[in-house]
Amino acid sequence: MKKKLAYLIASFFGAGFSPKASGTVGSLCALPFIALCINYGGFAWLLSFTIGTFVLGTLASHEVLKYTKHDPALIVIDEVAGQSLTFLFFTELLAKHSDVWWIYLVGFGLFRLFDILKPWPVSWADEKLENAFGVMFDDILAGLYAALCLFLIILVFV
Repeated sequence: MKKKLAYLIASFFGAGFSPKASGTVGSLCALPFIALCINYGGFAWLLSFTIGTFVLGTLASHEVLKYTKHDPALIVIDEVAGQSLTFLFFTELLAKHSDVWWIYLVGFGLFRLFDILKPWPVSWADEKLENAFGVMFDDILAGLYAALCLFLIILVFV
């Protein structure tokens, strides 16, 4: 039971079992949850979702890593946490303006870019922290990079 629950959480309810681009699929699957948090609970809900996915993801990843290699493709809860962090600082803007839907697309793209390219310190966390915390933390750092770039884009275009 513990193993099955860990796989369910780590794969974000099966998204991580996508045969191709599981990280991208996990990030896409996170977007409706992020939008719901933003539209119905604002910053507090999205912060809770981000922290919750990070904590549960770390626990679930710890269990899954007992049976797999370091950071297997099926673990996508880290993408969910990082993707949600990307939008955390823009909850008020996204909740109040329906014409800024493009921010979700740009934020998604930026997060995936930084998650794939892994600039320092994302690469450091990915390579040096070979545990469940490391699996989660590199995506948090990618989410911070994406949020910073998204902030600059919003400053110019909104």
